Amino acid sequence: MKKMFSIIISLLLLSFFAACGGGDKADKSAKRKARAPKAKAGYQTMAVTDGGAITGKATFTGTIPPKKKLEVTKDVNVCGKVAHKDESIVASSDNGLANVVVKITNISKGKGMDSMGAEFSVDQNGCMFIPHVILVPAGAELTIMNSDGVLHNIHTYSEKNDVMNVAQPGFKKKMIKVFEEEEIFRVACDVHNWMGGYFAIAGHPYHAVTGADGSFTLTDVPAGTYTLEFWQEKLGTQTVEVTVAAGGSAEANATFAIGG
Repeated sequence: MKKMFSIIISLLLLSFFAACGGGDKADKSAKRKARAPKAKAGYQTMAVTDGGAITGKATFTGTIPPKKKLEVTKDVNVCGKVAHKDESIVASSDNGLANVVVKITNISKGKGMDSMGAEFSVDQNGCMFIPHVILVPAGAELTIMNSDGVLHNIHTYSEKNDVMNVAQPGFKKKMIKVFEEEEIFRVACDVHNWMGGYFAIAGHPYHAVTGADGSFTLTDVPAGTYTLEFWQEKLGTQTVEVTVAAGGSAEANATFAIGG
């Protein structure tokens, strides 16, 4: 009887220690910290007092070209639930251009990279990249989602960053990727050849992507004179000079047209 009692006590103790060990592993996993964004070399983080704001709009001049319909040729039961159209030029009714990346090209110090946010994700949903253009701080973790439940393949066409060419099966709902260098590059899915988008990797926090109406805002900008670059995937780049007064606001607009 005593022997049986000892065996039971031993088993209980083993179960307790095993549970504690599992909890410790879970705690370690929970304590894992996400990668912190990292500004490009030469950029100095400082407290910005009396910072100003830059607001503006990117517009398209001329007749807005109709969106070309894209043919869905695979996984039609999933991908064909919505109509697919060319997203290379997206304009509002008043010709505001969406998905234009705006950045200050000649800023050397200002607010920290944490001002850009803490979480960044792009989803493959309906066999589309959503959003079409995503802004991600250099060194931050980008979560790449697969909400479709079918096989996708993430293929980046980067030059400064390592090329990513990785399959993401339907059961793998998310992957984490870090890009270290400031760069805008195309991303595609090799399985569904109509899918395309862009990753804009930011080396400092004074970046923005225009909204559906073409507008953008940059805040906490130290007083000074700056060059703003507007990038559009099909229409190229425009630059605008702007001067920001301490505590003031400035406006910078860019106009794009087909053929420059």
